[in-house]
Amino acid sequence: MYTHNYHRKDLSNDRFLITGGAGFIGSNIVEYLLKYGAGKVRVLDNLSTGSMDNLKNFKNNPAFELIEGDIRDIDTCRLALEGINYVAHQAALGSVPRSINDPITTNEVNIGGFLNVLVAARDTGVKRMLYAASSSTYGDQPDLPKVEDKIGNPLSPYAVTKYVNELYADVFSRTYDFHTIGLRYFNVFGPRQNPQGPYAAVIPLFIQSALSHEAPYINGDGEHSRDFTFVENVVQANIRALLIEDLPHHDVINIAFGQRTTLNQLWKRINEIAGIDLAPHYRPERKGDVKHSLASIGKAKKLIGYEPRITVMDGLQMAVEWYKQSAL
Repeated sequence: MYTHNYHRKDLSNDRFLITGGAGFIGSNIVEYLLKYGAGKVRVLDNLSTGSMDNLKNFKNNPAFELIEGDIRDIDTCRLALEGINYVAHQAALGSVPRSINDPITTNEVNIGGFLNVLVAARDTGVKRMLYAASSSTYGDQPDLPKVEDKIGNPLSPYAVTKYVNELYADVFSRTYDFHTIGLRYFNVFGPRQNPQGPYAAVIPLFIQSALSHEAPYINGDGEHSRDFTFVENVVQANIRALLIEDLPHHDVINIAFGQRTTLNQLWKRINEIAGIDLAPHYRPERKGDVKHSLASIGKAKKLIGYEPRITVMDGLQMAVEWYKQSAL
């Protein structure tokens, strides 16, 4: 993976911390950095939702280091940040349904843990910190496409936590002159995304169903649409945002492909790739779900030079192939 090089800088003298680096997106960032010769790639993860399987190919790389610890502990965060130049903060408890079922833990990890990393990064003088923000911050704002400066009321505890991250980051920029970048992810998918468990995302669930020749369940009528984004595009955004030279203040940018796909279209394409023809089962909509989502990515293009190269349909092909191989 990663035939595209998204940076020009020599990384051999740079030291990176990826919080949540054993997770889906985090481990893909780790893979890219190690492939292109980063001097140190340190992962901080408590393995509550991440997996050692995602890191197994890196264990023998001398530039790789794992700290098994929790961002809810400030001393662990300070330890993980020793000697680090760049921080990509990916650690969080995702999932709208999970946050509805357990808002307290979601708050402790996503707000308390985030603040710990932010404070530790400020105090250790890193060159750049970015963090995983979320399209859930747009809430009930109805306009499409979503533009960064127009948000609505949050629709879930998860959305509240991700919005609070942005508020804290902005205050740290104004108060301490410590400037970070929030990447508002839109429905990321691809290799290493876990199809298991009660909070699995729709694309790995669909692919698992297709490879098992089973019809999936769709919440609602299947006409909900999302701006699905292949993980390599998200890695590109992380690399470009980490290495940006000039950032005079905190900023937030959408990271997406800039195209809407319905769940019905998604399942049809996965059917085609898998060589099957199964109709899905429909069931009631989930609480906290918005009907449609589409991002404007103009700001990301201007600020960090973001240019998503992998389309949704090509990404689905790559994802299905990966899941086939990982099941062998």
